[in-house]
Amino acid sequence: MSTRPVTDQSFHTDVISSGTPVLVDFWAEWCGPCRTIGPILEELSTEMDGVQIVKINIDENPDAPTRYNVRGIPTMILFKDGAPVATKVGAAPKSQIKTWLEGALV
Repeated sequence: MSTRPVTDQSFHTDVISSGTPVLVDFWAEWCGPCRTIGPILEELSTEMDGVQIVKINIDENPDAPTRYNVRGIPTMILFKDGAPVATKVGAAPKSQIKTWLEGALV
């Protein structure tokens, strides 16, 4: 699998109603740290089973970031059973993101 984009319109179907955990990357084109973690999330999406990784552009989709109190980007929120269960703000090395995600999936 690889990361895929979601929109405000598809958020409920793609994230809230998903039968598997979903990591949502809130990002923007102009955000340097967002571009840094993009390839990391692509790698993790192919390496990790049991979680989908999606991206939502906050400039094009303002509703979801407002609903989930996203104040800085990149922000990653893990959803399980339709609810946010873990949040990580800011860029980090792949090892840290993977460890955080694995811990949050337990």
